[in-house]
Parts: sequence; structure tokens; C-alpha cells
Amino acid sequence: MSHNQYAACITACYECAAACDHCAVACLREPDPAAMVDCIRTDMDCAQICRLAAAAMARGSEFVMDIVKLCTEICTRCGDICNKHEHDHCQACARACKACVEECWKITA
Repeated sequence: MSHNQYAACITACYECAAACDHCAVACLREPDPAAMVDCIRTDMDCAQICRLAAAAMARGSEFVMDIVKLCTEICTRCGDICNKHEHDHCQACARACKACVEECWKITA
């Protein structure tokens, strides 16, 4: 596949990474950031794998399928964790993760 065929997934990955970055920082500003540790850690992992997946797709890496599959797993986990919290930033992050997972599945299915 050329990088143009990955366009929607690349966009979803970058949008998810941005949502995860925002969520992690917003979690640190919550009254009890220690209660948000799992969310913050997973946000950081998710943002990084999303950026890696987008870059791999853009350059047509031979590891695209492996990276995108891992991205799907981490985004799913991140979305599940964020969805447990009622904060707006967590809910927005969960939605971005879900959208990213849906686009990633289109590539790996």
C-alpha cells in the first residue's frame, strides 16, 4: 500500500496522539493526580505508538502491519482506561482511541 492508502489511519493516529498528550497533562492537573497514574502512563504509551505507526505508514515500512497491530492493542487499552474516568479530557481521549482502533483495523483486517 502507498502512504495515500493509509491517509485516514495516519490522521487518526496523529489525532489520537494529540488527545493522549492532552489527557496526560490534564490528568496531572487533577486534584489527585496519583489516582490517574494508569491513565497518564497509558496515554504516554499510546501517544508514542500512534506516532510510530503514523510514521511507519507514511514511509511504507516493512513493519507496518506489526506496528499497527500493536497500536491497536495499546489504543484499545488506553481507551478502556480513559473511559473509566468521567473527566472530559479522558472521555475525549477514549473517543480518539476508539476512532484510531477503527482505522487501524481497516489496515490489518
